[in-house]
Amino acid sequence: MPIQYYIYLCLALFSIGIVGVLTRRNAIIVFMCIELMLNAVNLLLVAFSKVHNTMALAGDKTSMLGIEAQLFVFFIMVVAAAEVSVGLAIIVMMYRNVHSVDINFLNRLKN
Repeated sequence: MPIQYYIYLCLALFSIGIVGVLTRRNAIIVFMCIELMLNAVNLLLVAFSKVHNTMALAGDKTSMLGIEAQLFVFFIMVVAAAEVSVGLAIIVMMYRNVHSVDINFLNRLKN
């Protein structure tokens, strides 16, 4: 499959995530859109890594060049899992105290 298809898919997913973050006021939806943007970047990293690895294998059959991005994606997913646990804990605590997950309410907490 050509790399352009992956680029278009990742661009669409990232754009949906940006629109969701900028337009929604629900903290859970914003959180999901941030995760969608992160996964779009991960998908693009894996696609570029696969293409780079295929080109490296064309020259040398024992080459391991091009798999570094896939390892990087693994670490990004580990950090994202930690982010999800902390972020959801913050959202749950916000709901317990405020009885709402509206982001606009956080502006009122500054005063």
